[in-house]
Amino acid sequence: MKDLTPKRQDLDPIEIASRDEIAALQLVRLKWSLKHAYENVPHYRKSFDAAGVHPDDLKQLSDLSKFPFTVKADLRDNYPFGMFAVPREKVARIHASSGTTGKPTVVGYTRNDIDVWAECVARSMRASGTRPGDIVHIAYGYGLFTGGLGAHYGAERLGCTVVPVSGGMTPRQVNLIEDFGATTIMVTPSYMLAILDEYRAQGRDPRKSPLQVGIFGAEPWTNAMRAEIEEAFDMHAVDIYGLSEVMGPGVANECVETKDGLHVWEDHFFPEVIDPDTGRVLPDGERGELVFTSLTKEAFPIMRYRTRDLTRLLPGTARTMRRMEKVTGRSDDMMILRGVNVFPTQIEEQILALSGLAPHFQIELRREGRLDQMVVHVEAHPEHAADEARRSLASRLGGRIKQVIGISVVVSVTEPGQVARSQGKAQRIVDNRPKG
Repeated sequence: MKDLTPKRQDLDPIEIASRDEIAALQLVRLKWSLKHAYENVPHYRKSFDAAGVHPDDLKQLSDLSKFPFTVKADLRDNYPFGMFAVPREKVARIHASSGTTGKPTVVGYTRNDIDVWAECVARSMRASGTRPGDIVHIAYGYGLFTGGLGAHYGAERLGCTVVPVSGGMTPRQVNLIEDFGATTIMVTPSYMLAILDEYRAQGRDPRKSPLQVGIFGAEPWTNAMRAEIEEAFDMHAVDIYGLSEVMGPGVANECVETKDGLHVWEDHFFPEVIDPDTGRVLPDGERGELVFTSLTKEAFPIMRYRTRDLTRLLPGTARTMRRMEKVTGRSDDMMILRGVNVFPTQIEEQILALSGLAPHFQIELRREGRLDQMVVHVEAHPEHAADEARRSLASRLGGRIKQVIGISVVVSVTEPGQVARSQGKAQRIVDNRPKG
């Protein structure tokens, strides 16, 4: 793979500022953001007052722990525009979640918010190894989902040539990557695996593709999957983090030269990690639930938003700003099977450890009698598709899961192409247990 380390002179000065300089800027911006939310969003005025705190109570960064959390239900309760801090006519754009589990969460952006968002994504892309003039193939979904347009504006801000493909039509994705000579692709990691399958189906060698950088986000993925993609395409695979409630993609990003966690752009977002049960702020280095407070957002300030993502904060390396460890699970994705906590990424790691298995899988939860049961559906590579080979792989995978995770599961190893493909975020868990 090509060395794509950015030149130091190309970085924003704040990326390599001292910790004291970063903290001083954060304090100024945090005071403004709390005041802006309190004065302009009835929900925050009510919640701050109920907690007995006022923006003036923030004297140092650690005082933020005195303020109440914001959760997704708060956004839904104020649907559609109740969390906006500016008049609706000052909102330049609206995005929203899919709303598949309830009312969609609606977020708004002023023109300045969109400019800041573009700058954060451009910074993230530069950290990933993308450069002005590169051709960027964007296969995130466009529309109310923040992925496509967030990546698009960032790529344009960096000075790239943008190919706004969106998701779906996988054969066309491969053809356009090759025909246009895309050097960067931005897509979910699970859909990148579908693109890899299509390369092979077309008889193309993915290692000869023009791609040099893959910027993958919108779902948890493991370092084992990174290794699989990098080996298959001979390109760098880096992680981008974001969520619509906080901004969209570009809240944090890995640096291509280290790939050791995602540097949080702390000049715009203040991170905390809390104990998900007690809400207590944990010291850096301890694993817990990630919480974000926006420092510069105008239309939709967000105060101590509980993301449900599990990670820990670490010192900066390639940048001064702190890193968040790669998110490998969410508290609301955790399955409890016979008293054992299980995350989909733990299953993924064991699948990727067996060379005969493809990285396409889905976890089915069902009930046999009174007991919950987990069935892992996974595909064999074509050269291991014979019945005996698939039985052997199923036995080996079941043994690995039992040994490493501590639970017995049913493993179904299918022929290639039998597990549902993702054209966006992967649906890793299918719960077929009786309701009620």
